[in-house]
Order: sequence, then C-alpha cells, then structure tokens
Amino acid sequence: MNNWLKINQWLNYKPFRTHLFKQNCTLCDAATNSEFSICAACVQDLPLAPHPSCPQCGLSTQGDICGKYLKQPPHFDATHALFAYGYPVDALLQHYKYNNALYLSQTFAQLLSEKMQDKDIDVIIAMPLHPSRIKERGFNQSLELAKIIAKQHNIRFDSNSCHRIKNTPPQASLPLKSRLKNMQGAFACNQSFSDEHIALIDDVMTTGSRRKKSKKQVRAR
Repeated sequence: MNNWLKINQWLNYKPFRTHLFKQNCTLCDAATNSEFSICAACVQDLPLAPHPSCPQCGLSTQGDICGKYLKQPPHFDATHALFAYGYPVDALLQHYKYNNALYLSQTFAQLLSEKMQDKDIDVIIAMPLHPSRIKERGFNQSLELAKIIAKQHNIRFDSNSCHRIKNTPPQASLPLKSRLKNMQGAFACNQSFSDEHIALIDDVMTTGSRRKKSKKQVRAR
C-alpha cells in the first residue's frame, strides 16, 4: 500500500506529469513541453473573440449593448467568450466533442480559467446534455471544462440541479428563427439559485436563446 501511495504522489507531482505526459501540439505537431495540447505559438494565433464587444452577447460592437438586447434584455448579465468561432477553433471544438479528445479539456479549461480572474461567481454549472447524447458521445464536453475551472478557482460546482429533459437538434444546425423554439421546455432545474451569481459553462455560443435562468454566464467559444 505504501508503494502505491508513493506512485500516486509522483503521478500528481506536476513536473513529473509534465515530463511523462507531454505531447506534441495538436495544431502544428511541435513539442509543447507541457501537459497542454496546444503550443504557446499556436495559442497566440487563435482567433480571439471581438473586442470591444456587446457585454451581453459578446458580438462585436463599440462596447455598447446590442440594439436587440436593449429592447429585450436577456435573462443573463454577461457573456465572456475566449475565441471567435473560426478556423482552427471550430475544428478543435469539433474534434474535442466528436472524437473523444478529452485531452483538450485541460487546455480549453485553462485558457477559460484565465479569463475568469476576479469574476464574482458563487456557483458554476455546465450546460446539460440529454442522456442519449451523453451515451452517444461518451461525455459532456462542457461539464469537463466546468469541473476543472471550479477546482482551479475553488468555486462550488453543481452538476445535479440542472438537466436536459428534451433531446433537441443542435442549435448550430438550425435556422436562426428556429433556435428559440428549439430550446423551449428543453431544460429543468430542481434547485433555486436566488441571489447567487451563476457561471454557466458551454463550449459554443449561438444565439443565447437557451440561457434563461442564469444570472451570470462565463463561457468558452
């Protein structure tokens, strides 16, 4: 038993993990010299989310709230996105979700975690997936990100209160006008989060039409 404890301590010793599990960059195949899967040079080249932007939807503006949100404010306060959904971020996310590339969880979570510094957050929730989608895919990509971020910031992580009860087509596959209707009745929450700041973690922001209960949203794109 003592030997197993020593082995476990070594496996959790960061310099040892970095040496043993380091891998080449997913994008350029250069050595990353870290436990992350994208090298520093490629991270610098990823298309950043627009700045300045609308504080509620994250789309490019002069820093003002978009006209549609002035007329009809959403039920969330802010969107914090890392990247614009363009190449190669779109390809990386597709690979992450549909090719069981769980090793990208640490990379995306670390990048998003840096974006969340000094945010006033009481609880972190991952965008739920329908059980049939989890069975098909093998994991919830947003939950994997949320777990890591919550641990890094020592924020309460709630994975039991919110559920996807309706298996709907992916938002990105639908016309803009169909996305709001697609999300109606898709989620259920059995917990009150009154007076709490919630960070809702998701991998991609489409229209924001499914975010109706959260007070604050911190997301990766």
